[in-house]
Amino acid sequence: MIRNRLILASFLVLMTTGTITACQNSLTLSQYTPSASDGALTGDQRSRASIADHTSVNCQPECFLMTTGVASYYADRFQGRTTANGETFDMNDLTAAHKSLPFGTWVRVTNMDNGREVTVRINDRGPYVGKRIIDLSRQAAKVIGLIRPGTGEVKIEAFETNPETIFNG
Repeated sequence: MIRNRLILASFLVLMTTGTITACQNSLTLSQYTPSASDGALTGDQRSRASIADHTSVNCQPECFLMTTGVASYYADRFQGRTTANGETFDMNDLTAAHKSLPFGTWVRVTNMDNGREVTVRINDRGPYVGKRIIDLSRQAAKVIGLIRPGTGEVKIEAFETNPETIFNG
C-alpha cells in the first residue's frame, strides 16, 4: 500500500515538473525532453532545447545557450559501450554527455582556470554526479587540461552547427 502511494506520488511529481529551457535570450518553462532519436537540431528543437539550472543565455548570436559549471570526464570504463544515441563510445573522440541538450548539438567548452577550449558533439546523457553540467570524453578533457584534476569549472556554449566551421570558414 505504501509502495503504491510512493510510486503514484513520484509519478505525479514527474508529470507536473517542467524543465528550464532557452529560446534566444529568454528562459521559459517547457515539458520538452529530447529523445534518443534526436539527431541534428531542427529550428523547433533549438527553440525548446532543455538546459540545466543556473543558465545564462547571454551569448554570441551564433550560440543559443551559455552556462558555467563543473565538468568531468569519462573514459576507460565506458570505452566501446553504446552511448545514449546509439553510437559506440570512443574516449579518443571529441564528444560529450549532457543531461538534456539534443544529440548532435555542438558545444564549445572553455576551462575557466586556463582558458583552453575544445569543441565537442553531444552523443550521450549525463553526468549524474552532483551538480556537474557536462561529461567530456578523455580526449576532450585532455585538450582543456582536465585529466589531472578530474573536474573543473567550465563555460559551455551550445551551437546548432559546428562553431569551428562558423569561425574558420
